[in-house]
Amino acid sequence: MRRKACLIFNPVAGSGDSEQELERIKELLSSQFELDIQFTTKELGADKLAEEALKKDFEIIIAGGGDGTLSEVAKALGKTTIPLGVIPRGTANAFASALGIPDTLDEACETILSGKTRRIDIGRCNGKLMTLLAGIGFEAETVENASREAKQRWGALAYLVSGIQQLRELELFEAEIETDDKVIHVSAGALTVANAAPPTSILAQGPAGILYDDGLLDITIISSNSWASAIAASYHLLQTALRGDAAKRDDIGYLRSKRVKITTNPPQKIVLDGEIIGHTPLEVECIPGGLSVVVPMLPAEKISEKLQGLPDLQVEEK
Repeated sequence: MRRKACLIFNPVAGSGDSEQELERIKELLSSQFELDIQFTTKELGADKLAEEALKKDFEIIIAGGGDGTLSEVAKALGKTTIPLGVIPRGTANAFASALGIPDTLDEACETILSGKTRRIDIGRCNGKLMTLLAGIGFEAETVENASREAKQRWGALAYLVSGIQQLRELELFEAEIETDDKVIHVSAGALTVANAAPPTSILAQGPAGILYDDGLLDITIISSNSWASAIAASYHLLQTALRGDAAKRDDIGYLRSKRVKITTNPPQKIVLDGEIIGHTPLEVECIPGGLSVVVPMLPAEKISEKLQGLPDLQVEEK
């Protein structure tokens, strides 16, 4: 029997033909799922649709849209046992990338059909649930100034253009960072607190590898005080992230903690999972295993599954 699934679909996400994409999703998933399709609107967001879906007997809730849509659905499902299926159709698709979920329609649907449900961490940031990361300073200004029109026209390049513009106005601020076991004071241009982040979220890449199921937050501090040093630091972070190494520059610091509180002088804007939510202070706590997500099976898991399907080998003793 087909399983009951709710598909929350954002028709304005991405730059493709949403009607064709929806038909393809239905074609790919209909063999295993009986889909109840709900569309986001300006008046009715993905979070509200997900909350309504939780009142029904769906076995899985699938989100088809950009990072904003996926994040809203994930937050509604946080701390429930209902798994989230991910079909990334946005500009950056950072959530899917951080979890190793393919960003093509066919492969994402195949992951939902044959993937594995995992419990991943989420965060609680100033009372709101966080799936990816919170940024202060440079990253918040970059996100705020990347318009929807620019993102629809240029895709992820819109953030690059916005970031270059922000570098011209780079200013350091004073910050106090309080973790489980220490309090430090720094001058910074950007502070990022990550639960999960792909390599392309370069301002979060201070540590060597950001794990989404280790029960810890990763805090990256960038103290570059000029346009040239900020460019060099960003490039260094991208390179080390792609190699899986920790950053090794004097103007980049990092630490890990289950919780963190950050205060700044002057107050700084906070971006949470791509949306501006206010100004510092910022408090984030990791919630281990707070969300169920369908992700691709690892190669070893695929081999194990195939072996389990083989008949037992009978050996006759002589």
